[in-house]
Amino acid sequence: MSANGSDELSALREQRRLALQQQFEEQAKVQADAEIETQRQQIESQSINKALKHLLTSEARSRIARISLATPERADSIKKLIISMHENNQFIPPMTDETLKSMLKKMQSKSRSNASIRRI
Repeated sequence: MSANGSDELSALREQRRLALQQQFEEQAKVQADAEIETQRQQIESQSINKALKHLLTSEARSRIARISLATPERADSIKKLIISMHENNQFIPPMTDETLKSMLKKMQSKSRSNASIRRI
């Protein structure tokens, strides 16, 4: 009986060892994927910032930096919009701070046009 119990115990240990090994491999894969994604995002951000150095004046870049401090998502969308506008030849670089402000006002008026007030 002790031989049979010993065999069952070693089989359970082997199953547990295999399960732990599989769990560690899955965690390592998830971590590696996360690191790759982070690295891809950093490279994309660097390339966008490099392009903006050529497309914007220093005042316009500092305005976007201030927007980024408040709402990073909005700053990213503005950056992508500026790059797409340049690709579509909608402005001649470098974009000045005044041009950027007027573009932001247009964006703000579009986003707020859907707002409605209901009185109860």
